[in-house]
Amino acid sequence: MKATRAENINPSMLTWARETAGLSVEDAARRVRLQPSARETATQKLEALERGDRKPTRKQLLEIAKAYRRPLTAFYLARPPAAGKRGEDFRTSAGTVSREEAALLDALLRDIHVRQDMAKSILEDDEPTRRLDFVGSIRVTTHVKEAVQTIQRTLDIGGSDIRQWGKKSSGNLFSSLRARIEGIGAFVLLIGDLGSHHTRISSQAFRGFAIADEVAPFIVINDQDAKLAWPFTLIHELTHIFLGSTGISDAPSTGTQETPLARVEQFCNDVAGEFLLPEHSLPQIADSNIPNSAANAIGEIARGRGVSEPMVAYRYWRLGRIDERIYKNLVRMYAARFRAMKEARRNLNQEQESGPSYYTVKRHRLGTALIGLVGRTLRANELTHTKAARILGVKPSGVEQLLTGFDAVSGSYKSKEA
Repeated sequence: MKATRAENINPSMLTWARETAGLSVEDAARRVRLQPSARETATQKLEALERGDRKPTRKQLLEIAKAYRRPLTAFYLARPPAAGKRGEDFRTSAGTVSREEAALLDALLRDIHVRQDMAKSILEDDEPTRRLDFVGSIRVTTHVKEAVQTIQRTLDIGGSDIRQWGKKSSGNLFSSLRARIEGIGAFVLLIGDLGSHHTRISSQAFRGFAIADEVAPFIVINDQDAKLAWPFTLIHELTHIFLGSTGISDAPSTGTQETPLARVEQFCNDVAGEFLLPEHSLPQIADSNIPNSAANAIGEIARGRGVSEPMVAYRYWRLGRIDERIYKNLVRMYAARFRAMKEARRNLNQEQESGPSYYTVKRHRLGTALIGLVGRTLRANELTHTKAARILGVKPSGVEQLLTGFDAVSGSYKSKEA
């Protein structure tokens, strides 16, 4: 039986989709599982499809759409769609990201924007007058300490709360801050891949992303980063929302770029630093010009505050309490140690057969706010399982399992697993 071919596709869209996926012809041919023949290699077959010498079969087109992370309809367009405005790129190291990882990140940003837009539509239907006044309520010219006070008032927390949360456990500070931020109407998601470990995006590519929307503000944190770094990224991205600036961020650097975007990023870093580690609360470091002495003191502070050592070191450097040479040495040491820890954890996970269930992990990544919104709307028959699955990033068959324990009356998630 002869395979049905997709006759009406635009072959130039095959090339565009492959290139924007960050794939060479050789890599793409392997990923779409083209089989070589006596006359042609798999690469030559793909090149022929892109030239339009032949049309792909429906099965091949499905494989191509999956590999390039594009909807089938994209291949029938007359020309590539205009690049969507997804906010500013506040990263200082974007140029060091590989083409393939950049394509994964672009696909993730597209996905997040679609999901945010769907959540916004639900909220606008449910609460047509909903507008969050804190979005865009401060300016980059605002004094850092004044900005911190504004955010603290909005979240109804003080410096003593932050210190107590940090003392309890390594994850308590983040979970407590996340609960307060979701309580004022924002959504906080932990996402660092496109649904599988094959599509993980490193923290070098991005650490956080904020959509500063007045109805449905989103904060995305790369969960491939160290957990102790999450509180800093969370407050950094929240500051972007208070500024009304949508965009993507990476780790703080010692760069001194004098551009509008660099000033915004520096402001967000300074606010996050003062929020979590107020200047007045930080002790002086004896022998701060000696690397081991500085590292030991910074480690003790980090453990007592529930934050990462790189964040503490960054804070001390910004306050002028350690010099740039010491700071850079510490950053290199922390980075090497983090890589070693990730490798050790990866090996351990391969040896272990059990761990948290898929749905337990997924609930934690999505957060109570988004699960609650979808669950409440689904139970009211105002949302289909297909759309619910799109917002939550699961298959339609997995929606009910994900919502196990959701209380439609209170609109909250109360599973014992969470």
